[in-house]
Amino acid sequence: MTAFAEAPTRRERMAQRKRAVILDAALDLFSRYGVEGTTLEAVAQQADVSKSNLIYYFSGKEALYAAVLADVLEGWLVPLDELRPDADPAAAIRAYIAKKMEFSRDNPAASRLFCLEVMQGAPVLDGRLRTVLRPAVDAKAAVIRHWIEAGLIAPIDPHQMIFSLWATTQHFADFATQIRALRDRDLSDPDFYEDSVAHVTELFLGRLRPLGA
Repeated sequence: MTAFAEAPTRRERMAQRKRAVILDAALDLFSRYGVEGTTLEAVAQQADVSKSNLIYYFSGKEALYAAVLADVLEGWLVPLDELRPDADPAAAIRAYIAKKMEFSRDNPAASRLFCLEVMQGAPVLDGRLRTVLRPAVDAKAAVIRHWIEAGLIAPIDPHQMIFSLWATTQHFADFATQIRALRDRDLSDPDFYEDSVAHVTELFLGRLRPLGA
């Protein structure tokens, strides 16, 4: 007999929605003002909940910050799913870049907060970087190495390739202010978004194209 998970109750759904609203408000404020510059009162006000209600879900600012970062890292890792051993490398890399650029466009606050945390030495994320991110990246580096050995892409250091993909795609979120100052546009402009995705994609596919291909 197949067991089915019980659907969440109305109260549970309301709690999930409220928790999500609090996390969204905290992400926005943490990404703009940092941990020190953000208060629980400010988060509660932006989330339109009382401070006591916020503390019901998160015991304090440190717990709230850690929960926000955990959510960010989870979303940040999703595009890596495109890099699979059985996938066509060009199609997989194209899809990965598209999803990373989409994440930069739709979640600039998440990208900025992740960058801010790492630049400060990852005081909260360090453990997850080692136990969650590192194994995920090592697994995808093995996929890239498999493609190289099969002659499907040109030789490259797999980890350096991943670092370069991150640096290039995240630049559009982390340095959006600089891009707007130089171009009067950012990824919210559909034409600029499409041009940027196409440029980054060709940049990497051109480098990875096997000799003679």
